Amino acid sequence: MSKISHVIPEFVDSFPTPMSPGVLYVSTMFNSCGHLCCCGCGNEVVTPLSPAQWTLTYNGRDVSLAKSIGNWTLPCKSHYWIRNGRVDWSRQFTESEIRQNQKNDQDDLQALDRKPTSPHSFWERLHRILPWS
Repeated sequence: MSKISHVIPEFVDSFPTPMSPGVLYVSTMFNSCGHLCCCGCGNEVVTPLSPAQWTLTYNGRDVSLAKSIGNWTLPCKSHYWIRNGRVDWSRQFTESEIRQNQKNDQDDLQALDRKPTSPHSFWERLHRILPWS
């Protein structure tokens, strides 16, 4: 398989087996995306959607993922962005940069887990601050 330069979105409940090259599968049910690595190695890549991981933008035709996709655990160690359906290749990271990136990702996930969530609904909070409360 050769390098992929564009991906098309396909909204699914769960990822198919096998995945097709050039398709970014989006599962809102599982808050994640999946695709075959764009380098052409054939490995599956899963990008969980969350504020600490990846965010998805869909403009009605194309998709973008933010942040970049660094396949650090795959033999290819490919690194790219998906922007408006286009695959933009990024530079290869060194082993030291990969370890630092993985540590930063873990820190982001832990910070998200520690972020307090309000036990009160929007309407309960609004009721407390309005003058007629």
